[in-house]
Amino acid sequence: MIRALWTAASGMQAQQKNIDVVANNLANVNTTGFKRSRADFQDLMYQNLKSTGAPATNATQVPTGIQIGLGTRLASVTKIFSPGDFSQTGNELDIAIEGDGFFQIQQPDGTTGYARAGAFKRDSQGRVVTPEGNPLLPEIVIPSNATKINIGSDGTVSVQQAGQNAPTTIGSIQLASFSNPAGLSAQGKNVYLPSDSSGTATTGTPGQNGLGSVSQGLLEMSNVNVAEEMVNMIVGQRAYEINSKAITASDEMLQTANNLKR
Repeated sequence: MIRALWTAASGMQAQQKNIDVVANNLANVNTTGFKRSRADFQDLMYQNLKSTGAPATNATQVPTGIQIGLGTRLASVTKIFSPGDFSQTGNELDIAIEGDGFFQIQQPDGTTGYARAGAFKRDSQGRVVTPEGNPLLPEIVIPSNATKINIGSDGTVSVQQAGQNAPTTIGSIQLASFSNPAGLSAQGKNVYLPSDSSGTATTGTPGQNGLGSVSQGLLEMSNVNVAEEMVNMIVGQRAYEINSKAITASDEMLQTANNLKR
């Protein structure tokens, strides 16, 4: 009975973490480029009361044995990089990636971060930057006299300048890919950093070598499905509740055993 108390407690702890993951998904349902997470669980070690295959007699063996599980734990929280819906904004510096790939963002410490969110701005120097002011890499500087910005599906950036008839190419957006995107480390502010699990970044031109193309005037929205997350929340809540009832049942059984001498 004591074993059941700890087993059910591990189930309650696991479901609490599950609800934490679901809550974060729902909180970011309107976050540009957000990728939902999924909690993965695994069972804990088992207590062998009778080993499988142990001899029952001189001529027979125990077919199944007796193993008592000791609960569950959170094994991983996996990012699901399925595409989100696209929202048309008409903003010249809103860029969406149609397919695989990440924008390269220079971090304040000089390292390179990676993002799916393409809500870019222009700073006082004309650089294309994130809402936090971190420049897009390779750096693209828009001339002060630019009247129109054009971004091709292959990432080519050109501008129409006052007094000129032909557009001028000022740079090109390069995307990065990883062999295991789920291994990227989320840092907040829509930025991921590479890890040993994700592998190193491979950069290239949008639309080539498996990279997605880019679309101007669109934003990729969160890939969170509210209905699915609500179902996950209900399932997690009920699982938490039933584990608490298992603790109550174990406690009542202990109470009955304690009262035998009365």
